[in-house]
Amino acid sequence: MTDLSRPPLSAHPVAAKRPARGEHVANRRATVVRWLRKTHGWFGLWGAVMGLIFGVSGIWLNHRAVMKLPVAQQKTSSQIALSDPLPATPDAMGAWLQQALGLPEAPRRVRVKPAQPVPWAERGGKSEARHDVPAAKPLMQPEQWTFDFDGAVTQIQVEYWAGNRSASVRQTDNGMLGTLISLHLGRGMTVPWILLVDTLAGCLIFLSLSGLALWVLTTKRRTVGWTIFGLGSLLAVGLAVARL
Repeated sequence: MTDLSRPPLSAHPVAAKRPARGEHVANRRATVVRWLRKTHGWFGLWGAVMGLIFGVSGIWLNHRAVMKLPVAQQKTSSQIALSDPLPATPDAMGAWLQQALGLPEAPRRVRVKPAQPVPWAERGGKSEARHDVPAAKPLMQPEQWTFDFDGAVTQIQVEYWAGNRSASVRQTDNGMLGTLISLHLGRGMTVPWILLVDTLAGCLIFLSLSGLALWVLTTKRRTVGWTIFGLGSLLAVGLAVARL
Protein backbone atom coordinates (compact mmCIF):
# COMPACT_ATOMS: atom_id res chain seq x y z
CA MET A 1 0.00 0.00 0.00
CA THR A 2 1.29 3.41 -0.96
CA ASP A 3 1.52 6.18 1.67
CA LEU A 4 0.22 9.30 -0.09
CA SER A 5 1.11 11.60 2.86
CA ARG A 6 4.78 11.48 2.02
CA PRO A 7 6.33 12.66 -1.28
CA PRO A 8 8.04 9.97 -3.27
CA LEU A 9 11.77 9.75 -2.74
CA SER A 10 13.85 10.66 -5.75
CA ALA A 11 16.76 8.54 -6.71
CA HIS A 12 18.73 11.64 -7.67
CA PRO A 13 19.01 14.33 -4.93
CA VAL A 14 18.42 17.89 -6.07
CA ALA A 15 21.68 19.85 -6.10
CA ALA A 16 21.86 22.98 -3.89
CA LYS A 17 21.43 26.19 -5.78
CA ARG A 18 24.77 27.90 -6.28
CA PRO A 19 25.02 31.69 -6.10
CA ALA A 20 25.23 33.40 -9.42
CA ARG A 21 28.55 34.84 -10.52
CA GLY A 22 27.27 38.38 -10.21
CA GLU A 23 26.10 37.77 -6.65
CA HIS A 24 29.49 36.31 -5.71
CA VAL A 25 31.27 39.39 -7.08
CA ALA A 26 28.88 41.66 -5.19
CA ASN A 27 29.57 39.83 -1.92
CA ARG A 28 33.31 40.13 -2.40
CA ARG A 29 32.97 43.84 -3.16
CA ALA A 30 30.88 44.37 -0.03
CA THR A 31 33.52 42.59 2.06
CA VAL A 32 36.30 44.74 0.60
CA VAL A 33 34.29 47.92 1.18
CA ARG A 34 33.61 47.01 4.83
CA TRP A 35 37.30 46.27 5.42
CA LEU A 36 38.39 49.48 3.72
CA ARG A 37 35.96 51.59 5.73
CA LYS A 38 37.04 50.07 9.03
CA THR A 39 40.76 50.37 8.28
CA HIS A 40 40.30 53.85 6.80
CA GLY A 41 38.66 54.96 10.04
CA TRP A 42 41.43 53.66 12.32
CA PHE A 43 44.17 55.10 10.16
CA GLY A 44 42.27 58.38 10.02
CA LEU A 45 42.09 58.52 13.82
CA TRP A 46 45.88 58.21 14.13
CA GLY A 47 46.40 60.67 11.29
CA ALA A 48 44.08 63.17 13.02
CA VAL A 49 46.16 63.13 16.22
CA MET A 50 49.42 63.81 14.37
CA GLY A 51 47.78 66.00 11.73
CA LEU A 52 46.62 68.46 14.38
CA ILE A 53 50.24 69.25 15.27
CA PHE A 54 51.38 69.53 11.68
CA GLY A 55 48.26 71.41 10.60
CA VAL A 56 48.60 74.22 13.14
CA SER A 57 52.36 74.60 12.67
CA GLY A 58 52.04 74.28 8.88
CA ILE A 59 49.51 77.13 8.63
CA TRP A 60 51.79 79.29 10.79
CA LEU A 61 54.82 78.51 8.63
CA ASN A 62 52.95 79.21 5.39
CA HIS A 63 51.70 82.65 6.47
CA ARG A 64 54.28 83.93 8.95
CA ALA A 65 56.24 85.91 6.33
CA VAL A 66 53.22 87.64 4.77
CA MET A 67 51.22 88.22 7.95
CA LYS A 68 54.29 88.91 10.15
CA LEU A 69 53.21 86.28 12.65
CA PRO A 70 55.47 86.26 15.72
CA VAL A 71 57.08 83.17 17.19
CA ALA A 72 57.67 83.45 20.93
CA GLN A 73 61.41 83.02 21.43
CA GLN A 74 63.85 84.10 24.10
CA LYS A 75 67.41 84.68 22.87
CA THR A 76 70.44 85.06 25.12
CA SER A 77 74.15 85.52 24.41
CA SER A 78 77.08 84.69 26.66
CA GLN A 79 80.75 83.75 26.71
CA ILE A 80 82.20 80.48 27.94
CA ALA A 81 85.82 80.18 29.08
CA LEU A 82 87.74 77.25 27.63
CA SER A 83 89.78 74.71 29.52
CA ASP A 84 93.56 74.50 29.47
CA PRO A 85 94.92 73.07 27.22
CA LEU A 86 92.64 74.27 24.45
CA PRO A 87 90.82 71.62 22.38
CA ALA A 88 92.97 71.03 19.32
CA THR A 89 90.32 69.79 16.87
CA PRO A 90 86.64 70.53 16.15
CA ASP A 91 85.70 67.05 17.37
CA ALA A 92 87.48 67.60 20.67
CA MET A 93 85.86 71.01 21.01
CA GLY A 94 82.40 69.56 20.31
CA ALA A 95 82.86 66.89 22.98
CA TRP A 96 84.10 69.48 25.49
CA LEU A 97 81.17 71.82 24.77
CA GLN A 98 78.67 69.00 25.21
CA GLN A 99 80.10 68.25 28.65
CA ALA A 100 80.57 71.88 29.70
CA LEU A 101 77.05 72.95 28.66
CA GLY A 102 75.42 69.81 30.04
CA LEU A 103 73.82 68.83 26.73
CA PRO A 104 72.46 65.32 26.12
CA GLU A 105 73.82 64.95 22.58
CA ALA A 106 76.83 65.93 20.50
CA PRO A 107 76.52 68.85 18.06
CA ARG A 108 74.40 67.99 15.03
CA ARG A 109 76.36 70.28 12.72
CA VAL A 110 79.97 71.41 12.83
CA ARG A 111 81.19 73.99 10.33
CA VAL A 112 84.85 74.90 9.90
CA LYS A 113 85.73 78.10 8.07
CA PRO A 114 89.42 77.99 7.08
CA ALA A 115 91.87 80.74 7.92
CA GLN A 116 91.98 83.57 5.37
CA PRO A 117 93.27 87.13 5.02
CA VAL A 118 91.16 89.67 6.83
CA PRO A 119 88.89 91.64 4.46
CA TRP A 120 90.40 95.00 5.36
CA ALA A 121 94.03 93.91 4.87
CA GLU A 122 95.90 95.81 2.16
CA ARG A 123 96.13 93.70 -0.97
CA GLY A 124 99.38 93.43 -2.90
CA GLY A 125 99.58 95.48 -6.08
CA LYS A 126 97.47 98.40 -4.86
CA SER A 127 100.51 100.38 -3.71
CA GLU A 128 103.87 100.71 -5.36
CA ALA A 129 106.19 98.05 -3.91
CA ARG A 130 109.83 98.71 -3.01
CA HIS A 131 112.35 96.07 -4.03
CA ASP A 132 114.62 96.75 -1.06
CA VAL A 133 111.85 96.16 1.52
CA PRO A 134 110.59 92.59 1.97
CA ALA A 135 106.85 92.19 1.55
CA ALA A 136 104.96 91.85 4.82
CA LYS A 137 102.88 88.76 5.41
CA PRO A 138 99.14 89.39 5.05
CA LEU A 139 97.15 89.66 8.25
CA MET A 140 95.33 86.33 8.62
CA GLN A 141 91.99 85.63 10.20
CA PRO A 142 92.11 82.35 12.19
CA GLU A 143 89.85 79.38 11.64
CA GLN A 144 86.26 79.76 12.76
CA TRP A 145 84.44 76.76 14.24
CA THR A 146 80.66 76.81 14.54
CA PHE A 147 78.75 74.19 16.53
CA ASP A 148 74.97 73.78 16.35
CA PHE A 149 73.14 71.94 19.13
CA ASP A 150 69.52 71.61 18.03
CA GLY A 151 66.50 70.60 20.05
CA ALA A 152 62.74 71.08 19.88
CA VAL A 153 62.70 73.50 22.82
CA THR A 154 66.25 74.91 22.86
CA GLN A 155 68.78 75.63 20.12
CA ILE A 156 72.38 76.53 20.98
CA GLN A 157 75.01 77.84 18.59
CA VAL A 158 78.65 78.21 19.66
CA GLU A 159 81.25 80.16 17.66
CA TYR A 160 84.94 79.79 18.36
CA TRP A 161 87.97 81.40 16.74
CA ALA A 162 91.00 79.12 16.86
CA GLY A 163 93.45 80.26 19.53
CA ASN A 164 90.96 82.23 21.65
CA ARG A 165 90.50 81.49 25.33
CA SER A 166 86.70 81.75 25.14
CA ALA A 167 83.80 81.05 22.78
CA SER A 168 80.52 82.88 22.19
CA VAL A 169 77.28 81.05 22.99
CA ARG A 170 73.90 82.03 21.53
CA GLN A 171 70.89 80.22 23.00
CA THR A 172 67.31 80.33 21.71
CA ASP A 173 64.47 79.07 23.92
CA ASN A 174 61.23 78.41 22.06
CA GLY A 175 57.73 78.97 23.33
CA MET A 176 54.90 76.54 22.66
CA LEU A 177 54.43 77.59 19.04
CA GLY A 178 58.16 77.61 18.36
CA THR A 179 58.36 74.09 19.76
CA LEU A 180 55.55 72.96 17.43
CA ILE A 181 57.40 74.48 14.47
CA SER A 182 60.59 72.67 15.48
CA LEU A 183 58.63 69.42 15.64
CA HIS A 184 57.14 70.17 12.22
CA LEU A 185 60.55 70.82 10.66
CA GLY A 186 62.22 67.93 12.48
CA ARG A 187 64.83 70.31 13.89
CA GLY A 188 67.00 68.48 16.37
CA MET A 189 64.70 65.48 16.48
CA THR A 190 65.85 61.99 17.39
CA VAL A 191 65.30 58.78 15.44
CA PRO A 192 62.09 57.80 17.34
CA TRP A 193 60.41 61.09 16.39
CA ILE A 194 61.49 60.72 12.76
CA LEU A 195 60.01 57.20 12.68
CA LEU A 196 56.83 58.54 14.30
CA VAL A 197 56.50 61.15 11.57
CA ASP A 198 57.06 58.40 9.01
CA THR A 199 53.96 56.66 10.38
CA LEU A 200 51.98 59.84 9.72
CA ALA A 201 53.29 59.95 6.16
CA GLY A 202 52.30 56.30 5.75
CA CYS A 203 48.82 57.08 7.11
CA LEU A 204 48.36 59.88 4.60
CA ILE A 205 49.41 57.63 1.73
CA PHE A 206 47.06 54.86 2.87
CA LEU A 207 44.17 57.28 3.44
CA SER A 208 44.62 58.69 -0.05
CA LEU A 209 44.67 55.25 -1.69
CA SER A 210 41.88 53.77 0.44
CA GLY A 211 39.72 56.85 -0.04
CA LEU A 212 40.17 56.59 -3.79
CA ALA A 213 39.36 52.86 -3.67
CA LEU A 214 36.21 53.49 -1.61
CA TRP A 215 35.09 56.13 -4.04
CA VAL A 216 35.60 53.79 -7.01
CA LEU A 217 33.75 50.90 -5.31
CA THR A 218 30.78 52.90 -3.98
CA THR A 219 30.20 55.63 -6.57
CA LYS A 220 28.55 55.23 -9.94
CA ARG A 221 29.12 58.75 -11.25
CA ARG A 222 32.81 58.20 -11.83
CA THR A 223 33.28 60.52 -14.79
CA VAL A 224 32.72 63.65 -12.71
CA GLY A 225 34.97 62.33 -9.96
CA TRP A 226 37.82 61.43 -12.29
CA THR A 227 37.53 64.89 -13.85
CA ILE A 228 37.83 66.58 -10.45
CA PHE A 229 40.72 64.29 -9.50
CA GLY A 230 42.55 65.00 -12.76
CA LEU A 231 42.07 68.77 -12.55
CA GLY A 232 43.21 68.81 -8.92
CA SER A 233 46.32 66.80 -9.75
CA LEU A 234 47.18 69.06 -12.69
CA LEU A 235 46.69 72.16 -10.52
CA ALA A 236 48.95 70.80 -7.77
CA VAL A 237 51.68 69.80 -10.24
CA GLY A 238 51.43 73.15 -12.02
CA LEU A 239 51.80 75.13 -8.80
CA ALA A 240 54.75 72.99 -7.73
CA VAL A 241 56.51 73.46 -11.08
CA ALA A 242 55.84 77.20 -11.04
CA ARG A 243 57.68 77.50 -7.72
CA LEU A 244 60.82 75.78 -9.03
